[in-house]
Amino acid sequence: MVSHRRCTQSGFTRGVRVTVVSAAAATAAATLTGAPASADPKDTRESAKAAVDRLYEEAERATERFNAAGERVKVLRGEADRAQDATARGQERVNEMRNALGAMAGAQYRTGSIDPSVALLLSADPDTYLEQAAALDRAGARQAMTLDKLRHAQRKLAQNRAETTRALTDLERNRAAVSRHKRAVESKLREARRLLDSLPPEDRASFDRASRSGRETLPDLSGVAPGSARAVSAVAAVHRALGKPYVWGANGPSGFDCSGLMQWAYAQAGVSLPRTSQAQRYAGRMVPLSQAQPGDLVAYRADASHIGMYVGNGQVIHAPYPGAAVRYDPVGMMPVSSVTRI
Repeated sequence: MVSHRRCTQSGFTRGVRVTVVSAAAATAAATLTGAPASADPKDTRESAKAAVDRLYEEAERATERFNAAGERVKVLRGEADRAQDATARGQERVNEMRNALGAMAGAQYRTGSIDPSVALLLSADPDTYLEQAAALDRAGARQAMTLDKLRHAQRKLAQNRAETTRALTDLERNRAAVSRHKRAVESKLREARRLLDSLPPEDRASFDRASRSGRETLPDLSGVAPGSARAVSAVAAVHRALGKPYVWGANGPSGFDCSGLMQWAYAQAGVSLPRTSQAQRYAGRMVPLSQAQPGDLVAYRADASHIGMYVGNGQVIHAPYPGAAVRYDPVGMMPVSSVTRI
């Protein structure tokens, strides 16, 4: 049975490079560019199927890396905006303080031609003069201290803004790299599809049945009820998505990737889920597969690179892989790594 595409590596790192996809692409290229004339046709067909399956897997992982990078970019954009706003407010305060200090300096200049000791001798009220002079000294010290603090804060804000801008630029660069990975995988998927289309009809039908886990009819979900009001809404939403296409990086309503479908379905229930499948697996309470209820999220493989929604009677609804529509599949279609109740 062809394993069904998986969804993410949630932690997006700068180390993501073309190596992951290029390895799969190279393997697929070797498989798909032809076989020796003496090769067993059955072996060739099986190799083609295995190559397609590997490419589906790599494609979805690349999509989830793209999703994670996009979410990180959004966070950093917000941080950059806040840092810039704080810097602007700090600059305004500094400007106000400078104006005030400038006014004070002007006043001191206008009266500063007389030596303070002489002014004290000439003062009709020495006590009042000393009190005023002490007050001015204290005010000046407070002004200077405040200005120093503001300047320090301004330097700190400028540093934070520069760091955030650099991080944002770096993430945008990595996001572009992941997009290139996706395009490379798409190219290989098209190549694999062309090879499969060249196979005899019975072989293509066999492959398609394997991709649907061998089921020809809709599952029986009679008598199945979700465990909470939000699960009811999410299950209803995911049923409405049946038949919608798998679309790179999409979270509805006209197309979905695996984690995008889960995010969209729970959004219809008023619940905000993270964007990637790895993050979604930790968005609630984990339960044993034997206790799964409709609305629970089922993550697959150790890296949680694919995710679907349990809908009862051993079935999930998920966005499988490029070229396939949102559909039912058995919950055991591939190794389950966790079940999460939202």
